[in-house]
Amino acid sequence: MRGANGVKKAREGVAVLKTNTRRDFMKATAALGASAILPASILAQGRPATGRIDVHHHMMPPFAPGNNRPWTPELSLEAMDKNNVATAILSGVTFPEQVNDGTEKSRTLARQVNEYAAKTAQAHPGRFGFFASLPLIDTEGSLREITYAFDTLKADGIAINSSAGKKWPGDPSQMPVWEELGRRKATVFIHPNTTPFCCTTLPPGVGASMSEFDNDVNRAVLSLLMNGVMTKFPDINFIISHSGGTTAALAGRIQDRVPKDRADLYPYGALDKMRRLYFEIGHASFPWVIAGLMKFAPTTQLLFGTDYPVEPYESTTRNIPDLGLSTDVLYAMDRGNAERLFPKFRG
Repeated sequence: MRGANGVKKAREGVAVLKTNTRRDFMKATAALGASAILPASILAQGRPATGRIDVHHHMMPPFAPGNNRPWTPELSLEAMDKNNVATAILSGVTFPEQVNDGTEKSRTLARQVNEYAAKTAQAHPGRFGFFASLPLIDTEGSLREITYAFDTLKADGIAINSSAGKKWPGDPSQMPVWEELGRRKATVFIHPNTTPFCCTTLPPGVGASMSEFDNDVNRAVLSLLMNGVMTKFPDINFIISHSGGTTAALAGRIQDRVPKDRADLYPYGALDKMRRLYFEIGHASFPWVIAGLMKFAPTTQLLFGTDYPVEPYESTTRNIPDLGLSTDVLYAMDRGNAERLFPKFRG
């Protein structure tokens, strides 16, 4: 049967991919032209280096609830210049409860955040893009904000938290949102969140950022997978933060546990869906993490991110020299793959 053969091919594909990383990247980026796929070292000989694209870069507007960080666009630009970052895609996801309480106040906050991000990007052309925030628990409000963010503000994508209110992102109530984002072939950045309704009772001294953030992004992936969002709306590009959290580590168990009679959700198996996700490496660039991720997904899916200013750039960049990546793969991760998602930032 086609479904059984597809599952077998998906499993075999993971093994084959690790020996074909250069070929995968070259094929996937061929449409960008020869200059876009040349190694960074060669490009530097012909023109100035274009720098990295940071897809996990927080903004802290002065009106943001609970904002206690000394952030300004100028501080971001200073840090970016020190770390060879040409462009940062801003996101406002550090106050998930306030933007997802289902009230008119949360709609107003999302609009205020998005307008602030758009003005910041306009004031610094080429240096900043932005992911628009959504009051995701509020379906009608989210649909209105999607229209305004893309059509008026010219957002580069959408940022959501791994859970909103008391719902995971694949909840059936949110299908109209995914339908609209699928129609627009949108890029969606998923950032961790832990909410009081799930998984916050931890051992003494263990904070959510030690473990539950990474587990929660995997729960979001499972919600999207098990509710068919990835299958019904294949044109949505999902970026999973922190190298996917625990997604790659648990993918094999997930593959073996999903129902075998749901071809409508994952016709070629769970692995086929999960390895199409994009993974940004912010504060998750440790050699053992990246080694496992590269055995799980092709290098066309790697993205550079930092979690700045929640984390200093060094939390990510200090590990990259020890990864043993080829020049081609480094270029793909630093900006080549992001250029496919955000073509307006091509060097």
